[in-house]
Amino acid sequence: MKLIADLHMHTIVSHHAFNTITEMAQRAKSLGLYAIAVTEHGPAMPDSPHPWYFYGLTTLPDRIEDVWLLKGVEANVCDMDGTLDFTPAELERSALDWVIASIHSDVIPKRMTQDEATELWLRVAKNPYVDCIGHSESQAFRYDYDAVTKEFAKQKKIVEINANSAVVRPGNEKNMRELALACKRSGTKIAVNSDAHSIYRLAQFDTVLPMLQEIGFPQELIVNATKENLLAALKERGKQKAYRMEGKTEK
Repeated sequence: MKLIADLHMHTIVSHHAFNTITEMAQRAKSLGLYAIAVTEHGPAMPDSPHPWYFYGLTTLPDRIEDVWLLKGVEANVCDMDGTLDFTPAELERSALDWVIASIHSDVIPKRMTQDEATELWLRVAKNPYVDCIGHSESQAFRYDYDAVTKEFAKQKKIVEINANSAVVRPGNEKNMRELALACKRSGTKIAVNSDAHSIYRLAQFDTVLPMLQEIGFPQELIVNATKENLLAALKERGKQKAYRMEGKTEK
């Protein structure tokens, strides 16, 4: 399987990464990618950019180096109620193409019971601005995969299978597999992402693709497997850029 987009990455704006947006786009072009999503951390993370950065993203072109650029954020889940570090008004104003919601131990340091984590993600699922659920396989925040992925499917959320988790969150491979199987059972769409922090990790999916192939995960549920899948998922999420990407007038 050759994926056509990488929908989670960081640049030097997040300080702990190493390349610019232009450099990431140049690398994406050399790899033959159709699209990338730039997703810096939200303001609850210590090295996140100023909120103005996210508003300024709209001034960038739709394509850089002939690669479509989805302008996004990796927002932080900040409490047990599923509150994000961007208010609905801020997300409305920024009009981002791609909003990932993730739990980071820098923001929520406590371990959760499975019931607590399940309730948290069920609340996040109801947030209309969230497009994708980021690296949610950690044992520290283990949830009821079957119950929650059914709700994710109902709310048209996309679950991330994060190829970088094996590097920065080792030991959760079994959970990743179980999460993918739950998505397969519930018909929940997934995005296979690198979470790259440099050009050297961009589109490196080798830690998870063999697992997805082994369990026979359907290609039609992988949003970045084909251009058609990606455009359909973006339209389903109400993203106007999808129409520009296929050369049509916005709805």
